[in-house]
Amino acid sequence: MANLSMPRPPRLLQLCAALALAGVLGGCSLAPTYERPQAPVETAYPAATDGRAELDAVNLGWRQFFPDQRLQSLIAAALENNRDLRTAVLNIEEARAQYQIARADLLPSLNVSGSAARTRTAANQSLTGQPYTSNSYQVGLAVPAYELDFFGRVRNLKDAALATYLSTEEAKKSAQISLVAQVAQAYLSERSYAEQLLLAEQTLKSREDDIQLAQKRLDVGASSALDFRLTQTLVESARISKAQLERQRAQAENALTLLVGKKVSDLPPSQLLSDEKIVTDIPAGLPSDLLTNRPDIRSAEQSLIATNANIGAARAAFFPSISLTGSFGTASSTLGGLFDSGSGAWSFGPSLSLPIFDFGRNSANLDLAEVRKNKAVVTYEKTIQTAFREVADALVARGSLDDQVKAQEAFLSAQQERLKLTDLRFKNGIASSLDQLDAQRDLFSAQQALIQARQLRLNNAIDLYKALGGGLNENSVSLAAKQ
Repeated sequence: MANLSMPRPPRLLQLCAALALAGVLGGCSLAPTYERPQAPVETAYPAATDGRAELDAVNLGWRQFFPDQRLQSLIAAALENNRDLRTAVLNIEEARAQYQIARADLLPSLNVSGSAARTRTAANQSLTGQPYTSNSYQVGLAVPAYELDFFGRVRNLKDAALATYLSTEEAKKSAQISLVAQVAQAYLSERSYAEQLLLAEQTLKSREDDIQLAQKRLDVGASSALDFRLTQTLVESARISKAQLERQRAQAENALTLLVGKKVSDLPPSQLLSDEKIVTDIPAGLPSDLLTNRPDIRSAEQSLIATNANIGAARAAFFPSISLTGSFGTASSTLGGLFDSGSGAWSFGPSLSLPIFDFGRNSANLDLAEVRKNKAVVTYEKTIQTAFREVADALVARGSLDDQVKAQEAFLSAQQERLKLTDLRFKNGIASSLDQLDAQRDLFSAQQALIQARQLRLNNAIDLYKALGGGLNENSVSLAAKQ
């Protein structure tokens, strides 16, 4: 390479001024102005939203919402070991890296470059008619092709990457809330099956005692074979229920272990469902609160913002693209002369690209970006509608499940009294053994139904807590801080 003279300071100043001007002019954006779509839901829920709790769902930590220490240990283990939540965290890291890559495109890269070449020129191509060998050495700093973002293409891509990153982070928060609720409901399901299994075992033992007595009565002729067979059907029915509940409880334990991510030992003692003190009276607030309280809605909105920015990038593709390349260093035909006087070399080259005929590619890309934005709007609106429905369903069920549990308790009490009276009538010869067996069967069903109703009531409280955006904070916010 021929030696070139060192660049004069004015030229360096001109190059720096050009890059600075490009950075200033790069603030232009062709993306449409973002406007949040109107929430496609009513302004009020169809059921009462008042509650007696001091804190709303968002500020009510899950440890305060679930005072059961055994359940708290399981939730804490799940937040640490659940694989789906780990995947959500890794998705955040991936989106953060993509955003950093897009952000780096806003500034020019500076590389250190060096090259060495040895070339032999053939005799028939030489001006002297003789072959000769030439050497070339070069070292310096280089700026690869740097796009002057006059129309905001790179900046809009950066904004889209940022919104995608924020959307992924909100999705992780939503996954955490769902995990807390799923672990709690899986735990209640396991406890429900455990209580029903204990009831079935007690019932089976009681009925096995009854059949022994029935066998003795049959042997002495005090009862008929029909009475004995009726008692036997109750024993086998209890044995069937016990086998079913053993299987269901084992499966519920497996589901809970999967959610937690590992088998947790040394847990605090379990509680009966009737002793669970889950907060069941949290206030629901207004539907508009969901826009800020639920991470899944915030995630959908960030996805919408990303598609809006992509429209700006697609529009910029219709305009000229200007790039700059440059280098500054030394060059010499000998390695030892790289840093001699007069070996300075520099280059500066702008390039312009203007789309003229691309078979409709840019138009199709713009149409695609606009369609994706419209889809994101629909997804955002659907997410709001789903959130509204989840809260509304939980509120509607809250009052009715309270009444159902109370009615079921009264029904069980009535069945217990009925069995006592039927036993007394049977001993006095007034009622038949069939009446007694029906009363025993109905009592067992009523006991199971009460356990299931209590589970439904607790599950409903968890559904409402989750639907209102609760479950993200471990500890509750103090009332002083809230005020």
